[in-house]
Amino acid sequence: MTPAEPRPKVRHPLYKSLFAQVIAALIAGIVIGVVAPDAAQALKPLGDGFIKLIKMLIAPIVFCVVVSGFAGAGDIRKVGRVGLKAIIYFEVMTTIALMLGLLLAYLFAPGSGMNIDPKSLDAKAMAAYADTASKLGSGGLSEFLLKLIPTTVFDAFGRGDVLQVLLVAGLFGAGLSLLGERAALVRQWIDQLAAILFRVMGFIVKLAPLGVLGAIAFTVGRYGVGSLRQLGGLVLLFYATVALFVVVVLGIVMRMSGLSVLRLIAYLREELMIVLATASSDSVLPQVMRKLERMGVRDSTVGLVIPAGYSFNLDAFSIYLTLAAVFIAQATNTPLSAGDLMLILGVSLITSKGAHGVPGSAIVILAATLAVIPAIPAIGLVLVLSVDWFIGIARALGNLIGNCVATVAVARWENDLDLAVARRVLAAGAADADNAIAAPAATAKDVAAA
Repeated sequence: MTPAEPRPKVRHPLYKSLFAQVIAALIAGIVIGVVAPDAAQALKPLGDGFIKLIKMLIAPIVFCVVVSGFAGAGDIRKVGRVGLKAIIYFEVMTTIALMLGLLLAYLFAPGSGMNIDPKSLDAKAMAAYADTASKLGSGGLSEFLLKLIPTTVFDAFGRGDVLQVLLVAGLFGAGLSLLGERAALVRQWIDQLAAILFRVMGFIVKLAPLGVLGAIAFTVGRYGVGSLRQLGGLVLLFYATVALFVVVVLGIVMRMSGLSVLRLIAYLREELMIVLATASSDSVLPQVMRKLERMGVRDSTVGLVIPAGYSFNLDAFSIYLTLAAVFIAQATNTPLSAGDLMLILGVSLITSKGAHGVPGSAIVILAATLAVIPAIPAIGLVLVLSVDWFIGIARALGNLIGNCVATVAVARWENDLDLAVARRVLAAGAADADNAIAAPAATAKDVAAA
């Protein structure tokens, strides 16, 4: 059998590229926000609607992918092994991120010199967040674990809680795997349902430029281009810290896996642009899972690590927790002892796991963290509230890249990564990124056969 000739690359007009469309929408949104602020704010439903369309499919897609992954793995012990490795990786990366945020906060001291009296801050702005934070942290670890269990199977899907859906899918997938051939028909049905859902997702993704236009126009129209001036130092430091973590820490992890983090970022550029405009990594979860499969990661590993990572591996969010906590202490001239710093690290290691799915999660989780650290005035959260949206962009980008790297690392550790396919897909970069969105059902097997 003669080797198949490589397929010629198809050159598409630039205007047909999703990346180009998103960039154009981003620029148009900024212009509209500057020229006509009131009209720009009226475009907010475009961004909200796009995210809602994506979110309505996340729960069933995660269910189908995880169940299919469990059934395809064959050995339940393998699933448990992958899960354990993922948890170990999550905890190591979270600890490094927390320590990096703490270190750079002390090195650059963004809050020093502000000399803010906590009594002068507006407590009303924090009322809703403080109430949610008290409810969140009232039950401790036991309540957090109990919240992973849905009231009913259908309640998990109705709420769209990814962790609850993951639990249901894991149990269903384990039962399906143990039944073997007797459940072959159910497995085929779930695979077909997943294919349909991904096809529908492909339709929705084509609306990304409209979603980006609405989201960025509203933000610029409401807050203005100069909105970053108030707490620009903290915002810039956070962006730089996340970039440092991605390039150095995650870069080392990818290099150990035999790949380049910069090429991975280039491969995921459409998804990252959507996250940049919407400040939400939820909106690209299904597409990212498909792209990781396409670049040679086994679907069972993708289906387990990515959904779990959305709640347990929030690298950029972990950086934010320690950086913001120390910033508030510096701004209010609150001295912190070595014990206080260790307490911040220990508490953040736990509270960072509950960020996903909580309304206003960043402020709420930070409030819950500071609630058990009496040395820092919790009212200081008002200081970071005004720039939380801008910080949220880097949080979402860093969290998404961190979860993709985690999936690659765990897959490499478990020998579930076809390195040759991954290198070929990442080297192709731009062309494969567009093709992956145009044909969402494609997988690593399709690339290997090409």
